[in-house]
Parts: sequence; structure tokens; C-alpha cells
Amino acid sequence: MSKVPSLNYPVVISALQRAGWVVVRQKGSHIRLQRNTPDSVKKITVPAHKPIKRTTLAKILTDADLTVDVFLNLL
Repeated sequence: MSKVPSLNYPVVISALQRAGWVVVRQKGSHIRLQRNTPDSVKKITVPAHKPIKRTTLAKILTDADLTVDVFLNLL
């Protein structure tokens, strides 16, 4: 398993969009993404930080149901 990188928010947003997430709104320095699943609508918030802390990105990936290796392949 790879280590969670420290990346800028545009790179993270682009990778999440490749995984099926859609940007629905931005308020201040927080960007809201959502993805429709058969059971529900999942929502995550990505801070517009350069760079996003590793711990924050790890939590975002957990909420998005993505492993670090899958995420790195989306970059």
C-alpha cells in the first residue's frame, strides 16, 4: 500500500472527477462534491488548500471509498 501524498487541491479534484464525483458547489475555500449511488447520494468536501495535508487527504479518500493505490492511478 502506498503512502498518502500531499497534493494541491486542483489535482485532487481532477482525480475525484475521474472516479465519478461531480463538483456541485463551492463556498469560500471548501469545494463540495457528490456521487449518486444506487442506495444514496454520497457527499465529500475538499478544502481549497495548496497543499492539502496528508491526514486530510486520507480522510477524504476514506469518505470517497477509494484506496490510496486506486487514487494514485487516477492522477
